[in-house]
Amino acid sequence: MRTMCFVILALVLGASGPAEYRAALEKYRHDRLEELTAPNGWLAVRGLFWLHEGANPVGSDPSCEIRMPPRAPKQLGVFTLQDRAVSFTADPAAAVTQAGKPVSSLTLDPRGGEQAAIVAAGVSLFLIRRGDKIGLRMLDPESPQRKGFAGLKYFPLSSSSHVQAAFTPYDTPKQVPVPNVLGQLVSMESPGYVEFTIKGQSYRLEPVYETSRHEDLFFIFKDLTSKTETYEAGRFLHTPLPQNGIVDLDFNRAYNPPCAFTEFATCPLPIKENQLNARIPAGELRFHTPVAR
Repeated sequence: MRTMCFVILALVLGASGPAEYRAALEKYRHDRLEELTAPNGWLAVRGLFWLHEGANPVGSDPSCEIRMPPRAPKQLGVFTLQDRAVSFTADPAAAVTQAGKPVSSLTLDPRGGEQAAIVAAGVSLFLIRRGDKIGLRMLDPESPQRKGFAGLKYFPLSSSSHVQAAFTPYDTPKQVPVPNVLGQLVSMESPGYVEFTIKGQSYRLEPVYETSRHEDLFFIFKDLTSKTETYEAGRFLHTPLPQNGIVDLDFNRAYNPPCAFTEFATCPLPIKENQLNARIPAGELRFHTPVAR
């Protein structure tokens, strides 16, 4: 086994912290907030409806299986699931568009994502596939969660939570069964693992690639702060790809998964090996949904 070489970044993140680092972190957090609060961001997600075989009526009428906000047509149309193929037929009285063009009927492809959404009264519906489940995700820019969002809060910047981690690649990428909130196991590709120390203690995490483009490393982890301070189910962290066997692991960039903001997300959860018996008081704090008055 090779000797681990861990280096805590010589980075003082208080008032005398490097301006370049603080500027980069502030930009990251600004971009994170912009993405979260965008008209199509996670705070705009207002529904997730798993389709059953046959007809699935949609509209704002209480009789519809797929309920839309009150401003939407009472009867928007019908989604039909047959042999894992999904078609949509609009109600003759409803104004429905796709990519800005009126539609009366069409076949939908889950690979099209939000770009293939149908839109009515400013509300979008598009297909998602999770294993053997096919559903509709609904985006509404007028969502109360988005309109009432009060911002994100963070732990103070911490130099001890920004480490250089030793990366050990696997001989061949490993398929990791990652659980999600639906109770499914999703196979994700891991190129290796990292080892690092915080306050004299050694830890190990196994990242995965979030997409087939392999642009960065994606860490799904949980630590002891999840008991009261951070999201209960765990947090996410993206890092650059390894350079010369080292991964720049900055927990000040750790953030809440979409499930912290909406019940209509299908987030992955930390594997057992990524549940750390340590407090890492860095990054995004737990989000508390405002109580309606």
